[in-house]
Amino acid sequence: MKIKKILISQPAPADLEKSPYRNLINKHHVDITFFKFFEVVGIPASEFRKTRIHISEYSAIIFNSKNAIDHFFRMLKELRETISEDMKFFCSTEAIALYLQNYIQYRKRKVFFGNQYFSDLLEVMGKHREEKFLFPCSDEKQTEYTKALDKAKFKYTKAPMYTSAPKDLTKFKLEDYDAIALFSPIGVRSLVKSFPDVKDRDITIAAFGTSTHAALKEQGIKLTIGAPTQSSPSMAMAIENYIMGKEQDAVIASKGEMMKHGVKSTIATSPKKAKPVIANKEIYKQRMEEKKAQAAARRAARAAEKAKKEKEAAKLAAMEQAAVEKNKSNTGKKGKEAGKK
Repeated sequence: MKIKKILISQPAPADLEKSPYRNLINKHHVDITFFKFFEVVGIPASEFRKTRIHISEYSAIIFNSKNAIDHFFRMLKELRETISEDMKFFCSTEAIALYLQNYIQYRKRKVFFGNQYFSDLLEVMGKHREEKFLFPCSDEKQTEYTKALDKAKFKYTKAPMYTSAPKDLTKFKLEDYDAIALFSPIGVRSLVKSFPDVKDRDITIAAFGTSTHAALKEQGIKLTIGAPTQSSPSMAMAIENYIMGKEQDAVIASKGEMMKHGVKSTIATSPKKAKPVIANKEIYKQRMEEKKAQAAARRAARAAEKAKKEKEAAKLAAMEQAAVEKNKSNTGKKGKEAGKK
């Protein structure tokens, strides 16, 4: 089956020119539509109160995503709760740890993060088992993260603060597309909810990750393009190989799933395991100073532009006022001359 039009169940890349999908568009003349199949919705504080969880009673917070951080601080605000300055934050990656600076004075807090996988973070947490952990997360009953925490025998409390809600996809006509690319079980559920007969449609289904493949199987939907594989570590490469008629090799666990399971990748990984470390405050301080300098430069530029505009406006107003005065003067002279006549 020829593929000329694809519906990708993700938001459009910030820079499509640097995206791997650009090659599909340029080389194979494929028309791609990007649309996220679900949205993350915050659980109301009124619902959260029913869990009888009091955030201030905990000494450590576990964050595995930016969504978790956003909704944790949203919930704090809605509940009008505060957290101790001694609160410890444990983040699955450095990127997530640095995202905390949107809500806290990073350098004054105790922030820890794993090197790459969730299992790395568990090793860091193992040195702080005396802490009372709170895990802000989605309302899913059980995830790979909670399984890992349970297996490692951590004492923690699961705190559901947000949920993933399927979007209405009926504005799309499936017959207009040759293929649909899916990346998560919730994406599969969204597709089935909007198109219950999708399994009977003549459309190529591409899916990334074994959990997404399992969700398709559960719904009785045929998987045609599976990723990631040894030769196609990305969805874009998997689709391109299919278009070129290359035989698909065995699917392997995705990086995200390996992070959830704590499995180390067999693809181009270093044999030496990096040790988990505490967030580098010196690097953060340097970054913050650079940002402050950039912000100051932007403010100065805006102030200069504003002053320039005000000067021009004042000059224009002065010219208009002079014109008015001149007009009045001329009118007065004409009046006097007319009186003399």
